[in-house]
Amino acid sequence: MDRKEFLSQVGIGVASLLVPACIGGLSGCSKSDSSTPAPSNVDFTIDTSTGALSVNGGYLIQSGVIVARTKTGAFIAVSAACTHEGTNVSYSSTNASFNCPSHGARFNEFGAVTQGPASRSLTKYNTALMGKSLRVYS
Repeated sequence: MDRKEFLSQVGIGVASLLVPACIGGLSGCSKSDSSTPAPSNVDFTIDTSTGALSVNGGYLIQSGVIVARTKTGAFIAVSAACTHEGTNVSYSSTNASFNCPSHGARFNEFGAVTQGPASRSLTKYNTALMGKSLRVYS
């Protein structure tokens, strides 16, 4: 066997091993549910007098929860991980929505899916404002 034959045989062998792995990797893009579970037993407090939540339209992520202040000044909290593949969502006060930068999933302010590829809603959490302290809890 000469060098050319050897490389040809090795190349075919390697390709036969890699093609199924590559195809399997591509099929991961079509999965509809993230393996990232929404946080449970959530209970924390945030100071809203400084930082992102001190202004309408601001948001932050803490303990796996995205907490946002709407254009009208109300506070909302949902699980931060997109239910499609687990990427953290961002908040858009202009569109009153949570948006996933990876594949374009969109959720309303209650966490319900308004645009795929996500098929499950974000988990919604309770909020209670006491002075400048915001409690976020399950």
